[in-house]
Amino acid sequence: MSARDFFHNEVKNALIKDGWSITHDPLSVSFGRVDMSIDLGAEQLIGAEKDHQKIAVEIKSFLPKSSAISEFHTALGQFINYRAALKQKEPDRTLYLAVPIIAYNNFFKLEFPQLMVNENQVKLIIYNPDKEIITEWKS
Repeated sequence: MSARDFFHNEVKNALIKDGWSITHDPLSVSFGRVDMSIDLGAEQLIGAEKDHQKIAVEIKSFLPKSSAISEFHTALGQFINYRAALKQKEPDRTLYLAVPIIAYNNFFKLEFPQLMVNENQVKLIIYNPDKEIITEWKS
């Protein structure tokens, strides 16, 4: 199993506070003899219809000492690969990339990251690691 991201537990706690049940930690997906490990799987009961919404969350920390563009390349590649595998294996599960609010404000709002997020239809969860809360969902 790969190493957990620095803010793994903070995001997990934020999702729980937001009403999600963590079902997988990590969520393993295999497709075409390739094994992948997405950081979290979660479910939430929605409304009166009692439908389940299922998500998978790939957590990224974007720590100050790392290169934002290098982490972005890795995160985007993982997101695209995981989304393709989920489409084949668990098509009812929506993939999100979780990024800390400081990285979102300082990097993801720049023109190039915005272009790539939009072109690749990356769904984002913006989280505050200090408060362990989700500040925004972007689809």
